[in-house]
Parts: sequence; C-alpha cells; structure tokens
Amino acid sequence: MLRLVLTQLVMTMVTAMVAGLIGGQHAFVSALFGGLCCVVPNGLFALRLYIAALKPGTLSPMTFFFGEFTKITMTIALLAAVVWWYRDLNWLALIAAFIVALKSYIILLVRH
Repeated sequence: MLRLVLTQLVMTMVTAMVAGLIGGQHAFVSALFGGLCCVVPNGLFALRLYIAALKPGTLSPMTFFFGEFTKITMTIALLAAVVWWYRDLNWLALIAAFIVALKSYIILLVRH
C-alpha cells in the first residue's frame, strides 16, 4: 500500500511539473492540489489499515468500509476546498492530475 501512495505522489509531482511547463504557475499549483486531493486521503487510509493490522482482532470488514467511506468523504471535501479557496484554479490541470493520481496503480500492475 505504501508503494501505491508513493507512486501516486511521484505521478502527482510529474503531472504538476508538466502542467507548470505547459500552463504556468497556476496550472502547476492546480495540478499539485488535484493530485494531493487523491494522495492525502489514500495515505491516511493506508496508515489506518496498517495500524489496524498491527493490533490482533481489530482488522474487520467494517474497518475497511469505514475507512473507505472516510477516504471518499475527505477526497470530496478537499476538492471542494480547493475549488472554494484557490481563485486562479486551472480546471484541466486539477482534473488531469487527479485522474493521473487515481490511475497510477496501473504502473505498479505493469511492473509485476
């Protein structure tokens, strides 16, 4: 799970740099925020599952489902916060980086 989160973070940075080269500073920041809206909730979810797996008897399907619900809620809240507070938002960069971060698990599947 840690490799997935690190891959998402690397792909977010790469996408933000490409967006910055193409669209300037606002595209860079928008792409960075878009990717982080995916990476941060996934990282916290992975940490929660890791901690639950260390304690015997605490890992259950409800732990997973509650964590997944929290992750989705946090992702939506972060995206809404970015849209609300960042006035110079570049929508294309935000959405592109978010999708790249979401689909970066494909890189790990191809490597194996």
